[in-house]
Amino acid sequence: MIKYSVDVLEVFLLFGIFSYLHTYLASTRFKILLVKKFGNLIAFYRLVYVFFSLISFGLIYNVAPRTDLMIYDLRYPFDFLILIPQFLGLTGLLWTFKYFSSKEFLGINQVIRWYRNEYEIDDVDEMITLRIEGTYKYSRHPVYFFSMVFLVFRPEMDLIYLSFLVCIIAYFYIGSFYEEKKLLDKFGKLYIDYQNQVPRIVPIYLFKNILFKNKKN
Repeated sequence: MIKYSVDVLEVFLLFGIFSYLHTYLASTRFKILLVKKFGNLIAFYRLVYVFFSLISFGLIYNVAPRTDLMIYDLRYPFDFLILIPQFLGLTGLLWTFKYFSSKEFLGINQVIRWYRNEYEIDDVDEMITLRIEGTYKYSRHPVYFFSMVFLVFRPEMDLIYLSFLVCIIAYFYIGSFYEEKKLLDKFGKLYIDYQNQVPRIVPIYLFKNILFKNKKN
């Protein structure tokens, strides 16, 4: 048990380092420093940041300990049935991607605007937009919600995967506060009204409506 506890703590430590770097490098304060130093070359930052995030997460996942301790390993037909909510999570992600620009998210649009001399330095590294359609009518952070559904429902679960899963869910929740601070600064009362109408991550109002309709029927 001591070995397993140490393994879990090591995962938490590694993910904590990743989270700190990821959050600091995404902060407005850090980006403003880059703008002062590099001007409109900040247009390339988002693309570099995405690559750094992918590489750094892959690195900590590869150096993390491995374990033979299984939390569960589902047998047929449950191993097949649990793929249904996982598929729904993936479908929800694809649905959500229709309502925001993946090129803006990855940093491609910023480089294109810079190349065309159309880049607005006040945007810092991205154009912030308020999305309230599609999946955003049910969750303020549908990417987080559907990612969680996809990651949680799987046929087998070992201790290290579970440890990473706990870290990722916590990071999504904490990170949503940082994201919303930027949106509040930009959109003010409009975003406050949106917050009052739509839950943060889990679309509880949608579930309540579905349950209520089923009871009525």
